[in-house]
Amino acid sequence: PEECAVFHCRGCWTVLGDSLQLCGQEPPGLSVLICFKVTSDVTWEDSLLVGLEGALLGCAYYSLFCRSCGVAVGFILYSSGSELAHLRDLFCFFKDSIMCYFLKNQMIIEASKVNFPAVTLKE
Repeated sequence: PEECAVFHCRGCWTVLGDSLQLCGQEPPGLSVLICFKVTSDVTWEDSLLVGLEGALLGCAYYSLFCRSCGVAVGFILYSSGSELAHLRDLFCFFKDSIMCYFLKNQMIIEASKVNFPAVTLKE
């Protein structure tokens, strides 16, 4: 409860998810919030993209968008090497595209400046 936050689109402030749905740790090279559930204001395209560089090199994924303003807010990993296999079928929000509203202290902080407590799917 101390760290409960609502995730908003940086472009239009639409609610996309919350910290109660966090389910994994940020892998090296990716600045993402990993969630197992998002709001209906998150959409994705039916076509797969393939990463050509960086941490998603060789991975197939669907891009996530904010339904309200159309800004790209993350991805759903479809296929990858073993190092990112735990992210498959989960919602990964780009921290640079998300703002966090913390309920307890009513503060708004850029997701890229927030470190949430460690969580795993087992928890």
